[in-house]
Amino acid sequence: MSDSLDRARVIATSVRGAGGRALIVGGWVRDRLLGRDSKDIDIEVFGLAPDRLHAVLESLGRIERVGESFQVYKAGDIDVSLPRRESKSGRGHRGFDVIGDPSLTIADAARRRDFTVNAIAWDPLKPTDEEYLDPFDGRGDLARRVLRVVDPTTFGDDSLRVLRAIQFAARFGFELDEEARALCRTIPLDDLAAERIWGEMEKLLFAARPSVGFALALELGAVEKLFPELHALAGCPQEPEWHPEGDVWGHTLQVIDQARTRVDDLPRPQQIAMMLGASCHDFGKPATTAVVEGRIRSIDHEEQGVGPTVSFLDRLNVRSIDGYDVRRQVIGLVAQHLKPGMWFKVRDEVGDSAFRRLAQKVDLELLARLAKADCLGREPGIFNCEAMDWFLGRAQGLGVEHRPPAPILLGRHVLQLGLPPGPRVGEILKAVYEQQLDGRVTELDEALALARQLL
Repeated sequence: MSDSLDRARVIATSVRGAGGRALIVGGWVRDRLLGRDSKDIDIEVFGLAPDRLHAVLESLGRIERVGESFQVYKAGDIDVSLPRRESKSGRGHRGFDVIGDPSLTIADAARRRDFTVNAIAWDPLKPTDEEYLDPFDGRGDLARRVLRVVDPTTFGDDSLRVLRAIQFAARFGFELDEEARALCRTIPLDDLAAERIWGEMEKLLFAARPSVGFALALELGAVEKLFPELHALAGCPQEPEWHPEGDVWGHTLQVIDQARTRVDDLPRPQQIAMMLGASCHDFGKPATTAVVEGRIRSIDHEEQGVGPTVSFLDRLNVRSIDGYDVRRQVIGLVAQHLKPGMWFKVRDEVGDSAFRRLAQKVDLELLARLAKADCLGREPGIFNCEAMDWFLGRAQGLGVEHRPPAPILLGRHVLQLGLPPGPRVGEILKAVYEQQLDGRVTELDEALALARQLL
């Protein structure tokens, strides 16, 4: 952080020497006032023509221009731009005419921001550490923990601002004022690309309490407009004995919050798989919920949740992240999330082969974590959740908590037995591996002997 700020001060000093003024703007300033770390620094440069700004930045080192019309430059990890005028010219986030204008006043430059808390600028060269330029009282709204719109006449030009409001509320504990709520409800959201939706959804999932944002999204109509699979959970009843917290929507929000407390030690892709699994785990309940012998049941809801989960992931365009198949894991978590609890009830009858085979479908540690979140996502202290600890202990004892056993017999071994390449090789490998999963084959000699019998 200090290195980035030092580089920002170097840029600001050079801009001042050329006759301009460089201000840090946007989220970094907001986070600074909240006492939070922020990795991204954005600078707006006033009073310098584009070619002059380019020359100043180039004199400091390598820069990259991002979007000719935007006049944005990347100087390492810092974005530098001119103040901009924006006017809506079409649908979507690309439907803007953008003109860099170094003559804009600080207030006019800040007017294009979404919320007042993001419309504060800070001068890194002032001798005092508190030189803020705040034309719309963003600092007052930060103190009041209120999200207030900067310009109601242009707020709706970018639909993404509704989702930004939702994740800000969850991440920072902000309340939307009534004008902001009313505006958000009127914005269609039908022009948002999947990648933009996912960008805000990911931030929401990793808020301290994601349920705050999900509840607000439902209130603003965003869930209904964007995620019918989630919206179907609202009002879907559950058996009160097992779910005293209420409908499936309320339960899901509690599970999401519980999952959030169980992911910080995981790599990022696995964190995402867990949080999406928590969001989707009961997608099968609306289609399967019925009253059976006087009790509310959702028979086979875990398997029936796979289809809606695929649709949901398609809407977000979530597939592999950093080489990790997030989609496959989320689907596996949804389809198998009851297994830890079910197996614990008959634990003396569940063999090692069942764990080995289940590890082919889903990461068992993630499954145990999600099942624990599911168990605790109800009235606290009522339910015994030791099943998940037993399940994870069994998986770890077999060494299959993250993946199934590696095959002992390989294709080269079968070829060395004299079988020519072809489909039969695969058939033999599969047959031997099935015996390995059952625990009947534990060493290469045993695998080779079985392969010879099959040949």
